[in-house]
Amino acid sequence: MLVLITYDVSVTTIEGRRRLRNIAKTCLDYGMRVQHSVFECEVTPAQYVILKNKLMDIFDPEKDSLRFYFLGKKGRQKVEHVGAKPVVDPLRDSLIL
Repeated sequence: MLVLITYDVSVTTIEGRRRLRNIAKTCLDYGMRVQHSVFECEVTPAQYVILKNKLMDIFDPEKDSLRFYFLGKKGRQKVEHVGAKPVVDPLRDSLIL
């Protein structure tokens, strides 16, 4: 299933900047960045539970926010991108390593 994860992290302290980096790194383990604080993650239900638990351990609910949007199994078909920075879809696009 495709899950869109967005976050807003308070970066007024060193700890906040550390949380921001750790949230981004965790999201990168499961998906791809499509905007600064927005990730598209193609995960199974079990992977989603693990990902969410990791993010919940990192963020500070008093200062930060996380949002999860469930686009489902056919979520990629519901996404329309316009403008700069086209995103590579590893499920459809060829990658040369």
